[in-house]
Amino acid sequence: MAAAAPPPPPSPAPEAFNDVPQGSTPRGHPLFARIRLAHPTDVPHIHKLIHQMAVFERLSDQCIATEASLSSTLFTSPPFQSFTIFVLEVSHTPFVEHLQYNNPAYPPITKVVNLDLPINDPDRDLFRSNGGVLGGDACVAGFVLFFPNYSTFLAKPGFYIEDLFVRECYRRKGLGKMLLSAVAKQAVKMGYGRVEWVVLDWNVNAIRFYEEMGAKILQEWRICRLTGDALNTYVNAQL
Repeated sequence: MAAAAPPPPPSPAPEAFNDVPQGSTPRGHPLFARIRLAHPTDVPHIHKLIHQMAVFERLSDQCIATEASLSSTLFTSPPFQSFTIFVLEVSHTPFVEHLQYNNPAYPPITKVVNLDLPINDPDRDLFRSNGGVLGGDACVAGFVLFFPNYSTFLAKPGFYIEDLFVRECYRRKGLGKMLLSAVAKQAVKMGYGRVEWVVLDWNVNAIRFYEEMGAKILQEWRICRLTGDALNTYVNAQL
């Protein structure tokens, strides 16, 4: 990973997080969480997360993405007009604002999760984020990648979520809900009509989670896909 920029000069204390009243003290073991737009410097972490997700989904043999291929295909359009990634960071200390992440298209969202016990993250150093270098001990805990689609029935655009992933030690802490809610909130803000994604039929925990979020599981639909050799046979197809 490229060296991080030097830390900013001292600034006023960060504003109170949106779920802890100003002047109060977080209880137990507070975990500070932040969702922000991904930056090109996040690609190494995004690549590692994609690999972990492929292993979890038992599809690692199909994962051929590299840091180079991700860098050449992501961050080519303004946020929300094409492929967009929200990065989820967590820290044991409050985040310090930095201009690199103050994208006017999506100011970072911060939250405090009060835990009864501290989280043991064996990969913290591996996923230490630029945000951590620039302010505190932040590490990347997950991401969501989505892009616009369109509903002819609604005559409105929507968002399709390609991937939503939270590292194992940070699951069941409300962080996946935070990521999904961020996408849904952005869709409503932009006047979009729906948010869609798919879930593996054996992943009962994810199905239950999505249903609790209010999602309807469409059992009658099946995914159709052309890829690899089957797709390449069309290179000289007569239309």
